[in-house]
Amino acid sequence: MTIKIDKPGMLTSLQDLGRYTYQQYGVIVNGAMDPFAHTAANLLVGNPEGEATLEVTLTGPKLTFGIDTYIAICGADLTPSLNEKPIENWRTISVKQGDVLEFGKCKWGCRAYIAVAGGFDTKREMGSKSTYLRAGIGGYKGRALKEGDTLSVCTDGHSFHPISINWFVSHELRAVYSNKNTIRAVKGRHFELFTKDSQTAFFNEGFKISTQSDRMGYRAEGNALQLEEQREILSEPVLFGTVQVPSEGKPIILMADRQTTGGYPKIAQAAYVDLPKLAQAKPGDSIVFQEISDEEAQINYIIQKIQLNYLKTGIGLKNRER
Repeated sequence: MTIKIDKPGMLTSLQDLGRYTYQQYGVIVNGAMDPFAHTAANLLVGNPEGEATLEVTLTGPKLTFGIDTYIAICGADLTPSLNEKPIENWRTISVKQGDVLEFGKCKWGCRAYIAVAGGFDTKREMGSKSTYLRAGIGGYKGRALKEGDTLSVCTDGHSFHPISINWFVSHELRAVYSNKNTIRAVKGRHFELFTKDSQTAFFNEGFKISTQSDRMGYRAEGNALQLEEQREILSEPVLFGTVQVPSEGKPIILMADRQTTGGYPKIAQAAYVDLPKLAQAKPGDSIVFQEISDEEAQINYIIQKIQLNYLKTGIGLKNRER
């Protein structure tokens, strides 16, 4: 009932939807960089949305299955293959004991999510299976996967046995990944502290994702943004997608492994529904921020949740058609 890691890939770790309620103690939220792809992968194999998946970055792992099961791969297209035959993302795949899953060239995106029916059998640390890499907490021994590791699969009580797997997540539901992305964002609470030129530049001129980017934050290269006057900002809570501007004027977009508080001025907050676009951006990719209102951001989020519920309901019906 295990999956053997023959090759780990560039960075492969277990992630779920995060470790909440411990931020007051300085413990970061963590979790999947692309929560939409993570959730869709879980739904496709009948798992709860918050079950852990394998987050794969740019170069995928090589896995040998020791169990008959179902998997789904969502997110970046890293040209997956099963027993050397190409397979598609965003659909349920049946695998048999002895099958080998591996990945090839990255066609687009940055991160793919592998879900397995029943989920991975690993202990929850502070309510989450996510791997907090810097602290060595959670996931598989608190670290990224290595060659020779074996992952156990939960089988007790899982009843995902669809009569057919000839279906997939529609293109309309999937986030569109590109190397040139428009990221919708609302003004941050310190937006008015910036010069008019910087305010205009932020929402009209593009940025490039720097090579100094990781799961904690993306540095954005572009024209330096300036405050009207230098001032001390008290540290306060930050969120996934908060855009801070340190003194040199280059924005930092906080990502899944962000710190719990930040003391740089917050110029904007990326809309939740566009976090997948950010998560799939690679160093060198371009982003342009587009201003939207709080109401628009909330409506888009509600629409996405409704779409995910449609997907969940549809898969549930497929699983009962026996």
